[in-house]
Amino acid sequence: MKSRVALEPLAEEPGCGEEDAARRRSGLHAALHRWARLLSGGVAGDDARPAADLRVLLSVLACPLSPVPLLPRLPRHVASSAQYIIEQFRATTGCGKLEDGAVKSMYASGRVRLSMLQEPGGGGGGGRGHEGSFVLWQLAPSMWLVEMSVAGQSVAAGSDGRVAWRRTPWLGAHAARGGSRPLRRALQGLDPVTIASIFSTAEHAGEKEVDGEDCFVLRLDVGPSVLSSWSDGTAEVIRHGLTGFFSQRSGLLARLEDSQLTRIQSPGAAAMYWETTIASAVSDYRAVDGGVAVAHAGTSTAHLARFGVGVRAARVVTRMEESWTIDDVAFNVPGLGPDAFIPPEEVRRSRSYGAAIAGGK
Repeated sequence: MKSRVALEPLAEEPGCGEEDAARRRSGLHAALHRWARLLSGGVAGDDARPAADLRVLLSVLACPLSPVPLLPRLPRHVASSAQYIIEQFRATTGCGKLEDGAVKSMYASGRVRLSMLQEPGGGGGGGRGHEGSFVLWQLAPSMWLVEMSVAGQSVAAGSDGRVAWRRTPWLGAHAARGGSRPLRRALQGLDPVTIASIFSTAEHAGEKEVDGEDCFVLRLDVGPSVLSSWSDGTAEVIRHGLTGFFSQRSGLLARLEDSQLTRIQSPGAAAMYWETTIASAVSDYRAVDGGVAVAHAGTSTAHLARFGVGVRAARVVTRMEESWTIDDVAFNVPGLGPDAFIPPEEVRRSRSYGAAIAGGK
């Protein structure tokens, strides 16, 4: 594995303490804050908009986490309709071959295209697209590392099994609140073992047709105590849920949706609400090493809604899209060990990382 050097953080805005203020916010909230100022005319210059759009695209779609953590290995018995659906998924994907311990690690690489989308009725079709690529390493499976490069901007995120973190060139590296959680990208059909683990305690929420396919619906909602652990002095996560749509015909995951509502209030400012919804269509399952079925393509559409006092419209909604294809998947990567998943030094020195380790999260 090649050595990785942390990228130098760039100031959000020159002067006026904006860089320090940005660092006090979480990475996503800081990007959204600057982008909202740009849309409202707070930043001059036509050239600033494409750069801001790309930052928001990467902040929302590049490295989002699952809202729920991996669970301890549960006994393999069917006690509910939801568990029956997951057993069908296990059988169809062949992920039992990964769960028996024979596979310790995974590697995947692929290509992505990110774009802002026009609102319905706005005319002009889709927005400008940004091409890029990504690579993902995973170790049994709570340790992972993803690196993505799009249009000259590179972001990375990882987990050492205890704490998840993210690094961007505009905010540096920071630990995520809430301890270690799986990468959402792994849930998009790429890692059937993680998908089965995440949805093993879901509730069966009925049936729905998705893109012409009859699907079982499994729903997970994050509890209040967990949401509280994600919040800080300026950002309160009000709700976050995850829904999986599993084909009745094939047993495969066909669609993944999650939605998060966050209340942001800086000192002396009115409260602002951000609602982020991401829906991913998963397709092109192919058998790889040993016959395990892995999805090789998909599309995610994100809706980012902003509302609150001072917003010109009652609800400002931005739509963005990611399409991806997987070029290569391999299991049991030679030489891949825990040392490849050590967080950047600035994350290890942070108070949030120390607190997470001390709390056993």
